[in-house]
Amino acid sequence: MPELPEVEALRVFLDDHLVGREIDRVLPLAISVLKTYDPPLTALHGGTVTGVRRHGKFLDIAVGPLHLVTHLARAGWLHWKDSFPAAPPRPGKGPLALRTVLTGGDGFDLTEAGTTKRLAVYLVRDPAEIPGVARLGPDPLDAAFDRDAFAALLEGERRQIKGALRDQSLIAGIGNAYSDEILHVAKMSPFKLTAHLTDDEITRLHTALRTTLNDAVARSSGLAAGRLKAEKKSGMRVHGRTGQACPVCGDTIREVSFSDSSLQYCPTCQTGGKPLADRRLSKLLK
Repeated sequence: MPELPEVEALRVFLDDHLVGREIDRVLPLAISVLKTYDPPLTALHGGTVTGVRRHGKFLDIAVGPLHLVTHLARAGWLHWKDSFPAAPPRPGKGPLALRTVLTGGDGFDLTEAGTTKRLAVYLVRDPAEIPGVARLGPDPLDAAFDRDAFAALLEGERRQIKGALRDQSLIAGIGNAYSDEILHVAKMSPFKLTAHLTDDEITRLHTALRTTLNDAVARSSGLAAGRLKAEKKSGMRVHGRTGQACPVCGDTIREVSFSDSSLQYCPTCQTGGKPLADRRLSKLLK
């Protein structure tokens, strides 16, 4: 799933390629992709892109007073095209979900792999009209997101820190992969309760959060859209690396599986050498 660093890199890429350009046409090609109907997508035709922003994991392309907002969900992606075939694509065939063509003939496709369709596109006058955007917590790359602001967010929270980091209404943009990476850098169990964090642990976790995300953004900076997925995977220390050696201590990276996801961690670095039970309500094995 694209998370904050990849979406931020896409924002920069699109800002370079779209701003000042005129949109020729936008074609929805999957029934499920478009979540709004007023204004219609044809309102974008002939409009000029004025800016590209990011709200958490949402991409926001401003075209005059309108905003074309995309959430790539778990299996969505953006593919830049220098040209398109003359014949329009057939709706409902393959992974293609939406096509945006500029007057110069270039543009981008949105695709979604798999059978579970969650990629979402909205055309709105204000991004705050979108419930997922309206509920977002602060952006962790914002200069105002300092250690004290982070501590204030965690105050009163009583849940596992892995879940808290992934909660978009608490902190915007962090998903399954980067929460694993942040907790590994912080040397913290994913099941540690937020209510039990000491002041020193909050400081360490905030530092790990900012460092991990900023490093990932820096690695992705300047890359073409097509190279971002590979960069994300290559930069992971524990996420997606079950059975491999921890790059810090050499211990074997382990996994906890859930019904629709999994997490990875290093026992030596994060749980005092103890493995976590591989079930939904896992606790440290005694």
